[in-house]
Amino acid sequence: MYDYLIIGAGLYGAVFARQAADAGKKVLVIDKRDHIAGNVYTEKVEGIDVHKYGAHIFHTNNQEVWDYVNRFATFNRFTNSPVANYKGELYSLPFNMYTFNKMWGVVTPDEAAAKIAEQRAAAGITEPKNLEEQAISLVGTDIYEKLIKGYTQKQWGRPCTDLPSFIIKRLPVRLTFDNNYFNALYQGIPIGGYTRLVENLLAGIEVRLGIDYLEHKAELDALAEKVVYTGPIDAYFGYRLGALEYRSVRFETELLDTPNFQGNAAVNFTDAETPYTRIIEHKWFTFGKDEQGNDLPKTVISREYSSEWHPGDEPYYPVNDEKNSALYAKYKALAQQETKVLFGGRLGEYKYYDMDAVIAAALAAWHPYAARDTASEHRP
Repeated sequence: MYDYLIIGAGLYGAVFARQAADAGKKVLVIDKRDHIAGNVYTEKVEGIDVHKYGAHIFHTNNQEVWDYVNRFATFNRFTNSPVANYKGELYSLPFNMYTFNKMWGVVTPDEAAAKIAEQRAAAGITEPKNLEEQAISLVGTDIYEKLIKGYTQKQWGRPCTDLPSFIIKRLPVRLTFDNNYFNALYQGIPIGGYTRLVENLLAGIEVRLGIDYLEHKAELDALAEKVVYTGPIDAYFGYRLGALEYRSVRFETELLDTPNFQGNAAVNFTDAETPYTRIIEHKWFTFGKDEQGNDLPKTVISREYSSEWHPGDEPYYPVNDEKNSALYAKYKALAQQETKVLFGGRLGEYKYYDMDAVIAAALAAWHPYAARDTASEHRP
C-alpha cells in the first residue's frame, strides 16, 4: 500500500516524509503520541507558543538547511541569551566579558584571559581528563564552581569528575561583550511555533496518531516496502542486549496572571541546592507578543527538573559514555542487518542532535534512497 512507513512524526520523520512525498512516493507517518512534531511540539496557551518538551531555539550555519526550513516557516529574529542565577547573583551566559567583570571585576579582555590562565595554572591542568578539568581549563575555578558544577551535576546526575570532557567542549567562551549563545549565522523561532512548521512539512501526507509501532509491528511492516524508524533503537530489538541509558526531564508548567515573571526566555539556576535546572518563560521567544504584534498580558513558565530515565519516561539526552557507546555499537550492528529498515534521528541513532543536524541527517538519508529508487525505475 505504501512505499514508506515512517515511525515518528518529529523533525527527522517529517523531513524524510516530505522528501519521499515530493518524489512521488506514497508515505504513511505514524506516531504513538496524540500529536505531531515530536519533542519540538508547541501548543498555544493564552496566545503563547509553549514548548511542551523543553525550549528549542533553531540555529545553524548550514545554508542548505536554513533555506530548506524557510520553505515551511517564517522565522523571527530571536537570539538566545540565557542568564545564570547563582543564589541570586545574575551572570551572562555565554561566558563573556559581562560574566568576567561580574565575577572578578576585570575590565579588559587581557585581564580576563590572565585571570583564567592564572586559575588554570593553579589547578595544574594540562590535559583535561574529565568535565571538571575541561571546564576549569576553559574558564577557571571560580566560574566552574559557581556557574558550571552544580548545574551540570543536576543535569547529568553524576559528579563532574565522572563525566567526559567532550560534553562541555561546545561551551562558548568569549573575550567580547557578545551575549549571543550560539555561534551561528542563522537563528530564530518559527512564527506560529514548531508545530506549524511540522504541519507544513507533512502537508498532504497521511498521518496516523496514537499508534504504537512496536505493539503492531508485523501488521504495520506489511503495509510498506521500506520502514524509517526514529524510535529508541534498543526498544526496536526488545532490549535484548540491555537498555541504553538516557537522562530525562520533568516539567512543571504554570500559567501566571502577570505580564513578566523573569524578563528573559531562559534563566539557569546553577547552584546545587535549587532542585530545578532552569526556568523557561515561553513568551520571550516571541518578544512577549502574539502573532499580530499585540502584547501578551499573561505568561507561562516551565521549571525543568533533570532525572534518571526509567521505562515509561521520555528519553531526552543519550548518556554517551564508554559503556553506553559500546552497547549502542552492538545495536547498530543489528540494525545494519535490517535490510528493510532505516534507523534515524536522536533515538534511532542514540545521538544528541541539534535541530539543524537532524534535518541535515534526514536530507542526507533520503538521497541514497532517491538514487536507488530512480535506478530501479529505469532498470530494463
